[in-house]
Amino acid sequence: MAVSKEIKRLEKSNVSLSVTVPKEDVRAQYDNLLQDYSKNLQLPGFRKGKVPQEVLERKFADALKGEAMSRIIESAMQDIFKDENLPRNERPLPYSAPELKEEPEFNLDKDFQFSVVYDVLPDVKIGQWKDLKVEYPYAEIGDKDINLELEEIRERNAIVMDRDEGAAAQKGDVVTIDYIIFGEDGETQDMQRQDFAFTIGSGTNIYKFDDDIAGMKKGEKKEFKKKFDADNVEPALAGKTRKIQITLTALKEKKLPGLDDDLAQDVDEKFKTLDDLKNSIKERLEKNLEWRLREKKLNEILKKIMADTPVVLPESMIEAEIEGRWRRLARYYNTSVEAIKQIRPSGEAEEKRDREWREAAEKALHSRIIIETLMEEQKIEVTDEDVEKEFQSIAAANGIEVDEVKKHYNEQAVFNLKEDIREQKITDILLAENSLKPGKKENYLDFMTDNS
Repeated sequence: MAVSKEIKRLEKSNVSLSVTVPKEDVRAQYDNLLQDYSKNLQLPGFRKGKVPQEVLERKFADALKGEAMSRIIESAMQDIFKDENLPRNERPLPYSAPELKEEPEFNLDKDFQFSVVYDVLPDVKIGQWKDLKVEYPYAEIGDKDINLELEEIRERNAIVMDRDEGAAAQKGDVVTIDYIIFGEDGETQDMQRQDFAFTIGSGTNIYKFDDDIAGMKKGEKKEFKKKFDADNVEPALAGKTRKIQITLTALKEKKLPGLDDDLAQDVDEKFKTLDDLKNSIKERLEKNLEWRLREKKLNEILKKIMADTPVVLPESMIEAEIEGRWRRLARYYNTSVEAIKQIRPSGEAEEKRDREWREAAEKALHSRIIIETLMEEQKIEVTDEDVEKEFQSIAAANGIEVDEVKKHYNEQAVFNLKEDIREQKITDILLAENSLKPGKKENYLDFMTDNS
């Protein structure tokens, strides 16, 4: 189909696409539609495939024109968007379907014109991205960090055994409880669960009623009122005071193994001494720190570039990013997005959460667009040799053969791997082209977990 087009940029990374289809093509599409129906439609008084076209037009004129118009629009759009020469920033985003601006006039004796609007990638003009002076936070690994890892290993290798009959629960004990959290009326059961197990004082109990359980004995039931923190992970409870009923069904204590060579050998037979285990921990922490430090340096560089590179994000892109956050949250709690959305804070808490999520989404998209733009401008390519080296690196890190690694990579996985390699390459360029120096020293654990 021979179509002509005109694309105009609108506000907020929105475009208007105006299309003209010659009347000859309009008539041809309409005639083809008539022929299809004439061959396949059966009407009273006519045999199948023998319905005259003039009868069809008389009975279904408006419907036929409406369907012909829809087919012409769809065909024209496909022809336009499959053109490989169409720039990326003139193609609709995957989550922004083109919409008709207004109902077009359809006349078989005239050229057919219609206009659609849709969101596109923002126009980006990268500001200064070289020769920036950047300070980055850093951290160092100390004995405290290694010892913390050792304590976690002891926890994982601990023996859990029943406390003596009549013993009172205390910090460090593993408890199993049945609980009921009542509604605001104090009578309706709002949330309940059986066999909820956690370690008192470990921070894994999201309701934080550890202190209320301390002192209870196995089989004991207790009721109390508790005011939940304003930032409770259960939004429906944030800042509320609720009655809670708890039954302690099991009480156990942990027997931690000694910090010695036997522990090291239990962790892995390759370790002969406790020092072997400590050295392995230090090596792993240093490797993790190296990657985290790389991320932090990149983040600081991107902050500088973002300040000099304004981007107008389309609303559909922001909404898609926020929806992705909902899906990740639902996966974390092993539930559906719909279920998560039903449990949401109200008033100022909801406004604050929505505002923070939107700001985080805009920041993530802003930096992502800059990275993608730089990869395009710098013509970052990935060769088969690059992919093979990455396979070898993955194999070496996991102690397996390269062929075994390749078995786990289908076409989509290889595509994703290539994108990762492209990002590694542009990151290498950004780190090499800018002046970096260490700034504020941070605690290792904070440094590794802070996502700012």
